[in-house]
Amino acid sequence: MEINLSKIKKVYFLGIGGIGVSAIARMMKSEGKDVSGRDPSESQVTESLRAEGIEVEIGSNSSAIPAGTELVVHTRALEIADAHILDEVRASGVPLLSYPQVLKIISENKYTIAVSGMHGKTTTTAMISHMMKVCGLNPTTIVGSIMKDTGSNFLAGTSKYFVVEADEYRRSFHNLSPRVLVITNIDEDHLDYYKDIEDIKDAFRTLVAKVPADGLIICNPNAPYVSEVIEGAVAPILDYAHHLADVPDLLTPGQHNRQNAACAFALGRHLELHRKEIEDALASFAGTWRRFEYIGKSATGALVYDDYGHHPTEIEATLSTARDEFGERKIYVVFHPHLYSRTKLLLHDFARSLAREGMEVLLPPIYPAREAHDPSISSEILAGEIEKEGGIAKVYPDFSQIEAYLTSVLTDSDVVITLGAGESNKVAYSLVKQGQ
Repeated sequence: MEINLSKIKKVYFLGIGGIGVSAIARMMKSEGKDVSGRDPSESQVTESLRAEGIEVEIGSNSSAIPAGTELVVHTRALEIADAHILDEVRASGVPLLSYPQVLKIISENKYTIAVSGMHGKTTTTAMISHMMKVCGLNPTTIVGSIMKDTGSNFLAGTSKYFVVEADEYRRSFHNLSPRVLVITNIDEDHLDYYKDIEDIKDAFRTLVAKVPADGLIICNPNAPYVSEVIEGAVAPILDYAHHLADVPDLLTPGQHNRQNAACAFALGRHLELHRKEIEDALASFAGTWRRFEYIGKSATGALVYDDYGHHPTEIEATLSTARDEFGERKIYVVFHPHLYSRTKLLLHDFARSLAREGMEVLLPPIYPAREAHDPSISSEILAGEIEKEGGIAKVYPDFSQIEAYLTSVLTDSDVVITLGAGESNKVAYSLVKQGQ
């Protein structure tokens, strides 16, 4: 069924609290559509949607939709957990699209700049959007986090440009039609879906093949796996590593963020932006939600940060940056392992990335998300591996006990970093609230 989004007036969202789905909801609201939706639980996202005039119901997933709805948009998580609900919506005759399918329609009608990669794509997408906005190119943007300069995961643009985070999970990024493709890096991840690294590379090859000859691919051709993926590309290749020396001092610390900024710089030059404009824009980029984000101070004066890092490579980058930033200060790391499959398959890599001198790792139970319980892996097993690597790790039954422990030991010379794609950031906000 071909759907003309411009003619749709009333849209209902299932899983509206999701970071991607909520961006589409915001976009359609900005276009004057009647937008509402449902999500299983309250969150900062659902609260902010209500503040913007979008009606959000909270409760278990349901196929009940408002009368007069012309389109239902759903998170892909429902395809796994509640597929029967989607079947019921289809049976009602109301058109149904997934988040990636909506992106496909938008992408086909825009000059799409797609930012892909296992790590750094959120920050890079936000950096590019900020740079283009400051330099007057007015892009429409959808990013998998909250951009600090806009307070949203969506930017309503007035130009032909569409900047979008290209999600590799379940090959969702194949729905996009990129004119420019950025590849930050390629690594082993989402191994609950992909069979192995060869399967991942195959997915990226398909994405690379979608970039036309008059387009552009920005990457580091010498990075692991990238050279194999771009071999058959018809579009020209631009090595972002050539622009590392051009990157100005950033508000967001870390070498990984300099690499992200180099991608944005390379794109800016391709779009014929002036060098000084690019430098000034990148230097003013404030960062995104849950990317080495400063939350505040605890009641005892300890610095509290939060980061979404949930893969060993991301954790390595975050904790290396933290050590560089905070010198010899004691760092408490609250890490919420995300998915049984990821923790099990990358167990030793997690242990090595978390085992660091001067850091103490606090672990709640594994966050299962979409997976069934797997008794062969646990936070206790991960803690044991961290200690084998020379680190310090403790396991707690829940976040409240982690918070109680931190409250009893923190001093004004300490640092707390909450890490993970789960709910570890609740500890960060609670500690800071105690200090207010």
